Amino acid sequence: MKSAFGNAYCIALYRHSLNPNPSILHFVPFISSICSLPSGVSRSLPSCFPPRVSLCSTSMAGGDSYSPLTSPPLEMQFEKFRVQLEDSGTLRERIRTVVMEIESSTRLMQASLLLVHQSIPIPQVLEKANTQINVLKDLYSKLAEVVRECPGQYYRYHGDWRSETQMVASLLAFMHWLESGNLLVHTEAEESLDVLNDSDFALDLEDYLVGICFMSNEMPRYVVNQVTAGDYDCPRKVLKFLTDLHAAFRMLNLRNDFLRKKFDSMKYDLRKVEEVYYDVKIRGLATTGDSVGDQGTQKI
Repeated sequence: MKSAFGNAYCIALYRHSLNPNPSILHFVPFISSICSLPSGVSRSLPSCFPPRVSLCSTSMAGGDSYSPLTSPPLEMQFEKFRVQLEDSGTLRERIRTVVMEIESSTRLMQASLLLVHQSIPIPQVLEKANTQINVLKDLYSKLAEVVRECPGQYYRYHGDWRSETQMVASLLAFMHWLESGNLLVHTEAEESLDVLNDSDFALDLEDYLVGICFMSNEMPRYVVNQVTAGDYDCPRKVLKFLTDLHAAFRMLNLRNDFLRKKFDSMKYDLRKVEEVYYDVKIRGLATTGDSVGDQGTQKI
């Protein structure tokens, strides 16, 4: 009986090796036969049954116990990173709060300067726009105080106020030209924002140059509206100014970046002003004087 049981079990294991995923119903007769053996017959498993393997072993190869995923020095390093990132995020939020106020003040100044394209006296337009300069001074002072909290990190956060500062430089340059007919130089722009003598915060040079290019984009519209209003000498003055400005920009070795693209747009502004001046000139409406058209404009 015992040998027959062993043979039957070995046959079952052999069938299981041929079909590793048999239905459990195949083993029902075999299990029931084991349970129905007489009490005097030994129910010990035959020698062909594999030894029992413990699945609850708590030791690994070599006797090493389970260790955490991160070591204490690594955890301390990433904890330091977490604190730095949180501090940086908090600082950026404070910068963006001030930048939003700068953008709001810039929109008010821009809205005031749009009146220059209408038949409104320039002093009246500038008086309304100048009220925002003191506001911008206070806002840039707040921005400088925030940046001073992270010495040497000016250009790390510079992108958060770059576009707004470029627009501010453009408006300041346009206002200065309307008032004096000359270009607002870099130091004068810094003085207007009260950052001239600040060693930790300054008006970036590229931001200033991009702002000057933005101002140039406004000139053709201004010339057309002034001629429509009867100021036939305006194209001559604007053409001379843009010609000198374009010649000065050509002294710079600009890379193929955003500033270079904005400088390339300046020649189209100059060409539009030339066309307006030409129309005024051939109609005999231009006044005599130091005319760029008489001397020959620069070919682009």
